[in-house]
Amino acid sequence: MKLKDLLKDTDVVEIEGDGNMEVSGIRTDSRKAIAGSVFIALKGVQVDGHQYIDNAIRLGAEAIIHEDRIDTPQKGITYVKVKDSADAAGKMATLWYGDPSGKLKLVGVTGTNGKTTTATLLYKMFRKLGYKAGLLSTVANYIDDTAYQATHTTPDPLSLNEMLAKMVDAGCEYAFMEVSSHAIHQKRISGLKFAGGVFTNITQDHLDYHKTMAEYLKVKKTFFDNLPETAFALTNIDDRNGLVMLQNTKAKTYTYSVRTLADFKAGIIEKHFDGSAIEINGKELQVQFVGVFNVYNLTAIYGATVLLGQKSDGALLALSALRPVSGRFETLRSPENYTAIVDYAHTPDALTNVLEAIHEVLEGKGRIITVVGCGGNRDKTKRPIMAREAVRLSDQVILTSDNPRFEEPQAIINDMADGLDSRQLKKTLLIVEREQAIKTACTLAREGDVILIAGKGHEDYQDVKGVKHHFDDREVVRKIFGE
Repeated sequence: MKLKDLLKDTDVVEIEGDGNMEVSGIRTDSRKAIAGSVFIALKGVQVDGHQYIDNAIRLGAEAIIHEDRIDTPQKGITYVKVKDSADAAGKMATLWYGDPSGKLKLVGVTGTNGKTTTATLLYKMFRKLGYKAGLLSTVANYIDDTAYQATHTTPDPLSLNEMLAKMVDAGCEYAFMEVSSHAIHQKRISGLKFAGGVFTNITQDHLDYHKTMAEYLKVKKTFFDNLPETAFALTNIDDRNGLVMLQNTKAKTYTYSVRTLADFKAGIIEKHFDGSAIEINGKELQVQFVGVFNVYNLTAIYGATVLLGQKSDGALLALSALRPVSGRFETLRSPENYTAIVDYAHTPDALTNVLEAIHEVLEGKGRIITVVGCGGNRDKTKRPIMAREAVRLSDQVILTSDNPRFEEPQAIINDMADGLDSRQLKKTLLIVEREQAIKTACTLAREGDVILIAGKGHEDYQDVKGVKHHFDDREVVRKIFGE
């Protein structure tokens, strides 16, 4: 493609050089520059790509997209100054890969909790309905039935458009993706054409990045502000910020709820650890999910499916056949007749939701033992809140390691314990080694009890000092049960 064609949707300030040059590739990593490529200098959180322009040129880049002034331009190089390099990267990547999102019915799911479950189950729903579909999520990416490893909740623009283009080539009609607040803020989704957007909820998370809840909310809202008139915007009206998301959107607006009147209204009839009887818009069905939070997810999935043109009865039938996402309220039974539940809950609200769901089923007939930690180098303000919620809703709590990253595990646990008073500390154990914490919980459990192992869910590693060591909560539990 010619450079000028790649720039047609970008807000260009000025071009110095040959706008008609043929481009061999687009790069945002200077180390991957090749002869004839365009290097886009992105201003990242920790690294500024403008520092690597010379390196990209040395490796063959012949055009540079930049925001800052270039003091010493090199001969034979085309320099394109733009208002926003990140926005340019998304729009250029979209054109480079042939506008793949425009050839798919792409739905984005955003919110604090429930993104992975909602996006993944929408993908599975449409596969059950007989369509080829793609998925971009925290757990895994799929192009129809082929899985690809996920490295980020929302990939960078080049990887994102490359994956979407492969979905188009594979004959997919639909694609579903998690849209993280980081991706919205960093404009990784610039240039994408969405057929719909789903809002799950907003609770405290990522304040290490966004600094305030107001800023976090504003970023999430931007996704809906930018949806086109042809799209739908489906929001959780029971969340106090649900309607905020719809304030400035041009998309057609719809609501879902468990508590009040909405376009898609659900309720719980009966619940047990293997599933629930629910109703959606007056129609009853059995589902293989537990907890009110999952009913919200299922209602959003049903709503989005109908808004994408599917018939209600077919959607309900497919919904009843869906199974929980890996590491989300995943239930394991012990030979001693107690239950272990592995769940990804890593925010205060998610932890509360899972524990309340367990209480709903137990109805006071067993104890709850919770094993939980917090990630290192992430929002520290939620640590004492996580501990308090765990203690408030459990009979016994074990604070342990999650992914400590570059922090000391004991220091993270101490931050959590600082949120507890002396009475709460009496029913709390502090065990740094996660495997030992799980073993201790199993030793304490009696018939009819439930152990919640929270925070890591589907993850099969622990991130310690930059190294990912193999660790899977489910494997540990199965090993204990086998012994």
